[in-house]
Amino acid sequence: MASLQAEKQAVRATVRVRRADAARAVPDAGDAVNEVFRRAVRLRPSAIVAGYLPIGDEIDPRPLLRRLHALGHAITLPRIVRSHAPLSFRAWEEGDALEDGPFGTLQPADAAATLVPEVLILPMVAFDRRGFRLGYGGGYYDRTLAVLRSRRAVTAIGIAYAAQEVPVVPRDRHDQKLDWVVTECEAIQIKTKKEN
Repeated sequence: MASLQAEKQAVRATVRVRRADAARAVPDAGDAVNEVFRRAVRLRPSAIVAGYLPIGDEIDPRPLLRRLHALGHAITLPRIVRSHAPLSFRAWEEGDALEDGPFGTLQPADAAATLVPEVLILPMVAFDRRGFRLGYGGGYYDRTLAVLRSRRAVTAIGIAYAAQEVPVVPRDRHDQKLDWVVTECEAIQIKTKKEN
């Protein structure tokens, strides 16, 4: 287990440098992701969509969230309830008040309506073409996806720069698989073949 964590940390360190370079090189990546997503990914009409607000040099999904909202999708943002717990999702529209959350995040107020998303658009540090992602190490999205998927079908769509791709993401049995990865260059639909 210690060696897996060390391997994950090494990948994070390497890919964060590449992500920072990509953010400088492609400042309009959020618009490009929106266009790639529009051409490739079909969502059920009126599906509830969970997005995120970018921190640091993450790709900004707000152009995509604006378009999905205009198409009639309710948009939610994650709220960290407590450490080591699944995320809660609260209704959000651009302009709504936000509160400071852990890890430099902004999150909807606790009083905002709780919604259960059918689609999660999530950030990541690294990804591979098998559909595995590497996050920041807190496990929030993996726990959340596990709980949501135990109740209903949920589509997980990772958003990243193409430069964040790695040949193989180090993973363990708790790591949840993505259904799609969308970058500024392409949309990758993940095959559903069971991983060993």
